[in-house]
Amino acid sequence: MSEIKHRTVETNGIRMHVAEQGTGPLVIMCHGFPESWYSWRHQLAALAAAGFHAVAPDMRGYGQTDAPAEIESYTLLHLVGDMVGLVAALGEKSAVIAGHDWGAPVAWHSALLRPDVFRAVIGLSVPYRPRGSTRPTTVMPQSNEAMFYQLYFQTPGVAEAELERDVRTTIRRLAYGGSGDAPARGGLGMSRRWISRSLYRSRDLAGVADRGRHRVLRG
Repeated sequence: MSEIKHRTVETNGIRMHVAEQGTGPLVIMCHGFPESWYSWRHQLAALAAAGFHAVAPDMRGYGQTDAPAEIESYTLLHLVGDMVGLVAALGEKSAVIAGHDWGAPVAWHSALLRPDVFRAVIGLSVPYRPRGSTRPTTVMPQSNEAMFYQLYFQTPGVAEAELERDVRTTIRRLAYGGSGDAPARGGLGMSRRWISRSLYRSRDLAGVADRGRHRVLRG
């Protein structure tokens, strides 16, 4: 079987890093937060073995892909445009697109807005939800104990100051906290506390995460 290969392509005005394996019909896989192409490493091999050209990009703002500074550069239209451009950059006219977590809305909307390019869509963990009359952030819990991390990220500079204090430690603990090895945290998986307190400040969790970091990050 072929090995995973890496390259950078131009799409929708940015440089995008992709991991790819196999030949055949194109399948693009969009990762979620806080992830990278690496989340799809097993699917790359499986799809390649099944006769597909499997491609997992680092999405806009992640990994080795460009991260524009402007907040306005991260709309779903930009993300869909990245995927449309990626298909063309790979020399193809159509693809099947899959998405997990934050990548799922990208996959759903890519198929919705460009059915001429994406002939099938696979959504993991996040079902398709039509646009409603209420802004999603207005109905999310906002107490200190249950503030959704989406709200925590709304004010520029707040999350950055805390999470960038030690990037390696933050990412390691996020990966461990979201794994099956992490102890139960009372349903805080979606909250600011899960990110900023349980993962960044907890000394007990830090020790466990340090001991398991190689298995968590390398599979």
